[in-house]
Amino acid sequence: MTGASGQRVVVAGASLGGLRAAEGLRAAGFTGEVVVVGDEPHMPYNRPPLSKEALAGDLAFSALEFRRRKSVDDVTWRLGSAVAEASLGTREVILADGSVLPFDGLVVATGLRVRRLTLPAPEAGRYAVRTLEDAVALRADLRPGARVVVIGAGFIGCEVAATAVGLGCEVDVVAPEDVPMQRPLGPEVGAAMQRRHEAHGVRMHLHRLPAVVEARTTGADADPGLVGAVVLDDGTRLPADVVVEALGCVPNTEWLAATGLDIADGVRTDGWMRALDPEGHPRSDVVAVGDVARFPNALFDDVPRRVEHWSIPTDTAKRAAPALVAGLSGADLDPAPFAPMPSFWSDQYGARIQSFGSLGVADTVRVLEGDLDGEFVAGYERGGDLVGVVGVGLMPSLMKLRAEMITALQPR
Repeated sequence: MTGASGQRVVVAGASLGGLRAAEGLRAAGFTGEVVVVGDEPHMPYNRPPLSKEALAGDLAFSALEFRRRKSVDDVTWRLGSAVAEASLGTREVILADGSVLPFDGLVVATGLRVRRLTLPAPEAGRYAVRTLEDAVALRADLRPGARVVVIGAGFIGCEVAATAVGLGCEVDVVAPEDVPMQRPLGPEVGAAMQRRHEAHGVRMHLHRLPAVVEARTTGADADPGLVGAVVLDDGTRLPADVVVEALGCVPNTEWLAATGLDIADGVRTDGWMRALDPEGHPRSDVVAVGDVARFPNALFDDVPRRVEHWSIPTDTAKRAAPALVAGLSGADLDPAPFAPMPSFWSDQYGARIQSFGSLGVADTVRVLEGDLDGEFVAGYERGGDLVGVVGVGLMPSLMKLRAEMITALQPR
């Protein structure tokens, strides 16, 4: 066993990555104190359902809370106050409430926050979807007949659009891209998903940006504090009772500004999830996990990338926790390359879009089975090698291709 009783690890972030890091520390034999700090008042809970089935139905916290292993029963949870600052020189973090926590080891698990519109706009009727409270507030306004304008056509925007249509809302989606979900899925599959949305009545306004968000100044419910319409950059005016801002996310790294770490796009790490400075030197006492981490994946190449997939907090925590314990105890690092298989899913109109691999590194997309307007499997290739798959239905084929990719891409 390692980790003297006098040692303390602070885990900054109390979402899935923070929970898995705490469990990983205990699994790696750390017996010292573990303190998990989170800005929300809740214990770790499942976020993907907030824009899908939970938004359409049960938003009770009990249905979303993660089960915790008994090994973390002795972990201290400091909830409701975010980490505001860190000093690696004195090995301290300062919380937003002014508390100071000394540490021997630090896990950065602060994740992402949603990017918001910079346009002047009324506050009431505007929503983002990142927290349980966000989803609860939005759900109350998704009434049958409500006019919903979703700004952004990534997965969150498209999931909210599909959910709102299912609740009887009228939905417009605004995005600058050629097709919805273009960045993760590419133009061919994105176009197929656009056809599905339009078949359910969603109006897509692509190659467009919002120019003005108007207040509700006319009608029986006129209120200058409420949204009333979104005007696009071509002059199109979309009446709106609800505006959902699904503009992507920004890494929560400002609190690390004085640490000297490379936080150009999340926290850059090596293959053991150890945080690096701009020259590439690792810290043995600081690791990063989840979608705030920018790490190399040996399955694909040595380029560090942030990966905003649900599987990544668990995969990175399993790698980071033993590396941090090794750094605190002076033990050797696991020599095996870090090679997790990314995966994500999205539920839209009763169909599950499932993916494995790294779609973003591909240079070619081919339909391997089925039809894009029905059930299908699409292969994402780089230089002729399969690096990712996406499918709707046909799960046996997807799982077979996943296994083949793991074998073919495994570093030797």
